Amino acid sequence: MNSPQLPQTRGRVLSSSEINKSPAGSGGDLESSLIQIYHHHHHNSLKLRDQADAIKKAGRVSDLLVEAVNGGVQESFINEKRIEAEIRALASTIARFMKQTDQWLAASHAINTAVKTLRTG
Repeated sequence: MNSPQLPQTRGRVLSSSEINKSPAGSGGDLESSLIQIYHHHHHNSLKLRDQADAIKKAGRVSDLLVEAVNGGVQESFINEKRIEAEIRALASTIARFMKQTDQWLAASHAINTAVKTLRTG
């Protein structure tokens, strides 16, 4: 719902001392008071609109910062999962190499024992 717009006036806002100097009973006192109230209201409305815009912009900046931080956290989480998977794969490979090394050591020990038997026998 839009309220009707008051026409813009070209007069200046009178101070309280200038309003009190007007001749008693003149219609100018009421008109100047109304104009002054209107200008005061208009000024306050502009300030409120500017403040509301600033709050909206601050909210947008906050949202962008949260998105940036969350994006970094999400990327870190994905990297952490990749690293953990790589650690599991490396641990499995190490276990396999250890088993293979033990088999080679056992085989070389058996060969050494056979060679020693051949030399002494």
